[in-house]
Amino acid sequence: QAAEEKFKEAGEAYQVLSDAEKRQLYDRYGHNAPMGSGGGFTGDMGGFADIFEEFFGFGTRSAARRGPQPGAHLKYNLALEFEQAVFGVDRELEIPRLETCQHCHGSGAEPGTTPVRCPQCQGSGEVRRAAQSIFGSFVNVMPCPRCEGEGEIVSTPCSNCRGQKRVQVTRKLNIKIPAGVDDGTQIRLAGEGEAGARGGPPGNLYVVVNIKDHPIFRREGNDLLLDLPINIAQAALGDEIEVPTMNGKTELTIPPGTQHGKTFRVKDEGVPHLRRKGRGDLIVAVQITVPQNLNEKQKTLLRDFARTLGKEPNSPKSVLGKVKDAFK
Repeated sequence: QAAEEKFKEAGEAYQVLSDAEKRQLYDRYGHNAPMGSGGGFTGDMGGFADIFEEFFGFGTRSAARRGPQPGAHLKYNLALEFEQAVFGVDRELEIPRLETCQHCHGSGAEPGTTPVRCPQCQGSGEVRRAAQSIFGSFVNVMPCPRCEGEGEIVSTPCSNCRGQKRVQVTRKLNIKIPAGVDDGTQIRLAGEGEAGARGGPPGNLYVVVNIKDHPIFRREGNDLLLDLPINIAQAALGDEIEVPTMNGKTELTIPPGTQHGKTFRVKDEGVPHLRRKGRGDLIVAVQITVPQNLNEKQKTLLRDFARTLGKEPNSPKSVLGKVKDAFK
């Protein structure tokens, strides 16, 4: 107790010396200086408290070790096809985890036997050792090394868990993946992690969604992106084209004179919104393809067509036209 008081005094001195404002107040008012909202010293020794606990066993660390401990959280990476993320899917997961031993019901002792009180700590789970420091003598409190803070010893360990109180099992869980989940979405399943120790609550299971790429669609938020190849004739003359969607097919009108990279928005053909009604759109980007391996007839027709265009590009304001305007 005396060592504890001396250490607190050292902590108070450290507060005053390390803070210019507090040092000025202490020089003016002494130990009654208003150091905090409640007056006097705040009692917060910062790093000193951790040092004191480490050296003197002061605080609640040893008590917390003996009390109930929550189970560990688990993470499961779930790979989904692109379509499954768009429409949602029910999946069965196999989760390896620690569960409370059902043979001994978590006691660690073989049924029909009971743990005995630890002879070293007499059931307290703690041992006390006297020691000396620069502040004087003190008593160091630590978890009992024989019973590991339990206060009792299992003389006849459970034949199923070998006294560990928990066993490794693989549990099958059904999970509903909602429509519209995105890559990296985490789904929390409360209480489906590992069992707690000494009566503590179980942890949670976090399912992390990993979505595979689609061969033709890309996702941007709740919109789907599609590159649509068309030929020169379709771009120049216009056309009605059948476009794939996640729900089947739809007709898209390509107007005459469509340029490369032109985008068209097809309403409500995207990904459903996860937390509200409605869905995104399908955005179609036109990609004009240049024909290759033309036969002689096609080449002749293109040359005849090219002669009708003249020497300058046929556009409202061609690059060449802009250059000419600059020198007028």
